[in-house]
Amino acid sequence: MDIDALRKAYREDGVVLLRGALDAAALADALAAYAWSLANPGPAASRIRQHGDALFYQDLYNPGCNAAYKPMLERSPLTKIIADVWQTPDVWFMYEQVFLKEGGESRRTPWHQDSSYLAVDGEDLAVAWITFDAVAAEDSLEFVRGSHRGVLYNGSSFALDDDTAPLHAGDALPRLPDIEAERARYDIVSFGVAPGDVVLFHPKMLHGGAPTHPGGRRRTLTLRYFGRDCRYDARPGPAGPRLSPGHGLKHGDLLRDPGFLKLA
Repeated sequence: MDIDALRKAYREDGVVLLRGALDAAALADALAAYAWSLANPGPAASRIRQHGDALFYQDLYNPGCNAAYKPMLERSPLTKIIADVWQTPDVWFMYEQVFLKEGGESRRTPWHQDSSYLAVDGEDLAVAWITFDAVAAEDSLEFVRGSHRGVLYNGSSFALDDDTAPLHAGDALPRLPDIEAERARYDIVSFGVAPGDVVLFHPKMLHGGAPTHPGGRRRTLTLRYFGRDCRYDARPGPAGPRLSPGHGLKHGDLLRDPGFLKLA
């Protein structure tokens, strides 16, 4: 990998493709972690509403994840890649999120920013999006290039008939634009991916996912990381694991809770 080019692209575009980042052993480790999550649903596991009978399942913040995922995380090459991209020696694991789409025609994942749901901010933040099924670019996750440098919007509530319906009514954050209705106005990028590839993006990126098609399946594991330049940024609503004033955090504090796994 050309780490200098990756670093520049991540800083400017907010998203990079790590082609073949996971070898066979690392991919098997990630798939085993994904299988553990499916077999051990956490309290936040849910099915995202659909118009039809397609399955769109997700789980995140599983309290047993740290213990179950630790061996995989410690062996994964992603820690070093991310440290090199950030140019920092410190990398912590924040939390996992798993997705399963299969069956009939699923809805697309509404455009949103992960940062709208997390009480953190900073340069040293990353989401590693790992797919266990080959996905063509037109059916993959899509991003508005450079949007991590722009406005932070209210989160999408994932309302079935309005993708921009705000998560927090009356919040000071502006409502999401209807990107899907005006795609030509935005610099949208996506990547065709195969098992072993990893899409790495900043959680403030505007992104959304194409639907799956009848007979198709998409199994995705996302791993969330933070580094030295990551601070608590008070937001309305649930703040994520160990991200609340109840953990002694004040706005602007560096994120250093010992409950997070330190990987480097």
